[in-house]
Amino acid sequence: MPIPEFVLQLRSHVGTAPLWLSGVSAVIVDDDRVLLTRRRDNGLWAVVSGILEPGEEPGPAALREISEETGIEAELVRLSSVDVTERITYPNGDVAQYLDITFLARHISGVARVADDENLAVDWFDVTSLPRDLTDTSRLRIDKALNGSHEAWFRR
Repeated sequence: MPIPEFVLQLRSHVGTAPLWLSGVSAVIVDDDRVLLTRRRDNGLWAVVSGILEPGEEPGPAALREISEETGIEAELVRLSSVDVTERITYPNGDVAQYLDITFLARHISGVARVADDENLAVDWFDVTSLPRDLTDTSRLRIDKALNGSHEAWFRR
């Protein structure tokens, strides 16, 4: 479900006016690779992300989003950043801005695949050769999660 029900209900009252929402993102690693999704809405590669449901805790929400979008199981390593996004205008005209809570996560099991209708592709990329068409916010989240020294986070 790309747009949570509570957001659809809000939109029925406010139309496309800007909404302030809470979101979570996950920088998922496995050895020296990071898992990315190619988003259906803009065609760009990005880290897994989604909107927090009312009353939902950020950690479980990040794990839910990982499972829903990629079909894998992961464990959260640590909180890596809390940021405010720029305003985003979606193709349907909806405008939102997010307080984004990003976690570093480690792949536990499962084969990564497109597991929802929000993404066109899911793939692993070497952390030193990320795709050029990666969203700027995802590049920033990866940099903060790996803190300039990815080797320390990939070894168990």
